[in-house]
Amino acid sequence: MGRFRPSETPGSKYITPEGERRLRSELDELWRVERPRVTQAVAEAAAQGDRSENAEYLYGKRRLREIDRRVRFLRKRLEGMVTVSQRPSDSTRVYFGAWVSLERDDGQRVRYRIVGPDEIDMAPEYISMDAPLGRALLRRGLDDEVTVEVPGGTRSYVIVEIHYQLTNDD
Repeated sequence: MGRFRPSETPGSKYITPEGERRLRSELDELWRVERPRVTQAVAEAAAQGDRSENAEYLYGKRRLREIDRRVRFLRKRLEGMVTVSQRPSDSTRVYFGAWVSLERDDGQRVRYRIVGPDEIDMAPEYISMDAPLGRALLRRGLDDEVTVEVPGGTRSYVIVEIHYQLTNDD
């Protein structure tokens, strides 16, 4: 059996300017700081002799593989990204980058921002446009009702506010 593993579907290729800056910063940090530091540590560990029982050497080589894998992923991912930095022409509907306030069927209000799959870890109120709720909200307008399947059944929401805050706005 070969080492080839089919890659995961990377999801939508849209990203906010903040998300792009964060991914580029991570790539720069890995390539210019972390990788040279680990490479130096591996070289020092290799100079100590027997590599087969040298934990620092083995860990360093493993860490280099992880860094290289992440660098390749980030470069390829950033290559095809579309940075969305302007409001849509119709700001009364939910599109990428929108802050959406929803009222749940139990009366509780929640607020989410529709972002790309690479950004969902930036803030707890960010949801991916590829997530079930994100897909259900896209192209919807104020007062539209949205129903989404969740692990406990279905949940209904009503869109009560749509707001865009992108680069150089608000």
